[in-house]
Amino acid sequence: MKNYLFLLILSLPFWSCAQETTKASITHDGMRREYILYVPANYSGTEAVPLLLNFHGYTGNAAGQMGYADFRPIADTAGFIVVHPQGTQLDGRTHWNVGGWTLASKTDDVGFTAALIDSLSAAYKVDPKRIYATGMSNGGYMSFLLACQLSDKIAAIASVTGSMTPQTYKACDPHHPTPVMQIHGTADATVPYEGNPIWTQSIDQVMQYWISYNHCKKSPVVTPLPDVDTTDGSTVEHIVYKSNKTGISTEHFKVTGGGHKWPLPEGGGEGTNHDFDATLEIWKFFLRYDLEGER
Repeated sequence: MKNYLFLLILSLPFWSCAQETTKASITHDGMRREYILYVPANYSGTEAVPLLLNFHGYTGNAAGQMGYADFRPIADTAGFIVVHPQGTQLDGRTHWNVGGWTLASKTDDVGFTAALIDSLSAAYKVDPKRIYATGMSNGGYMSFLLACQLSDKIAAIASVTGSMTPQTYKACDPHHPTPVMQIHGTADATVPYEGNPIWTQSIDQVMQYWISYNHCKKSPVVTPLPDVDTTDGSTVEHIVYKSNKTGISTEHFKVTGGGHKWPLPEGGGEGTNHDFDATLEIWKFFLRYDLEGER
């Protein structure tokens, strides 16, 4: 990673310029699949830019995820495109078909994502080596599923309050070492940190899978974050497992006492940690990698 580029991105102000936000759709498997696309004002079409997929949670929607886990201000200065896919209905609730509690679903969300990437790559100058996936809750599960089943297109993933279902975990077949970031609260009452043998792996099981696959050191570097907000009921450790062999990191922001929330500097409701900005940390993580590994 170029240090000067990293410093430039962090030093620039995060404001919204004249940009393009488009509601659009593609047809996949005979279904109309919708998404919201954000193209920053500094996109010129002359240079290939990264693409970030930002998946909403169970019962959520693309617009809600765009506003809640908002990468647009960062995209305005860092120069990447953000797409917010829309899930389909399962028993009247929007979802991503990841196994677990979505086993009844017949939707091919991996195929849809691949088709969406191809469609956007045909319309915009997307860097095929710098396509990333992140998401909240069910969207985090979807990001792990892509790391397992669409690794030829996905360079790195980050999950916030998500995990891997037993189906994803058992059938995971990535084709390259994959940088993984997991952000999770120990008091998450929706996706339990300790897991559930019926429908979700524990966060420790998920971490150990990727630590092993990425050939990371067994002993991590653990950095406690400053407790910026002593009233939010939670503290954070940044746990990093680094691979000397591949340069890939498997990382975990462990939010002790945190709930089923996306960490934000402010707002977000009860259970939200305010000690760090998950959105910014995810982009800083992605910035270090492309499909071939460490940049």
